[in-house]
Amino acid sequence: MPRDAYAMRTLHFGLRVADLDRSLAFYTGLGYRVLGTVPETAFGSLTMIRLPNDDFVTIELVHDHATPPGGNRLNHFVVQVASMADTVERLAAGGIEVEEPSSPDGSTEFLTAWVTDPDGNRIELVQWPPGHADGMTEVDMVG
Repeated sequence: MPRDAYAMRTLHFGLRVADLDRSLAFYTGLGYRVLGTVPETAFGSLTMIRLPNDDFVTIELVHDHATPPGGNRLNHFVVQVASMADTVERLAAGGIEVEEPSSPDGSTEFLTAWVTDPDGNRIELVQWPPGHADGMTEVDMVG
């Protein structure tokens, strides 16, 4: 736990899915790995996943046969990639459709692309330019 009583960081987010097997095929195809499951909770079954280079769970797939996903999913989430070209090639080879990459700043080093999971959740892939922090910082907010 952070020493500063006000320090916070994102641990993971829960994502409702309609068909757990279909979603696991998609997310493992994207590169996520299953860390474990919690079979019965008030929300349904929970499957904890993370990318290979993450130290911790980043997504909790929430599945409940009795309560299919409704409007309470999310807008999108973002996954950092080392090489957009390599990632697009790998995903396409695995049958995952990736929208054409583009650059928010017009460069060839800062790239984004989108994929959509089986439940319609949007995932933004981001290749940061060299020297960029591993995540968004205040510097990215300067317009």
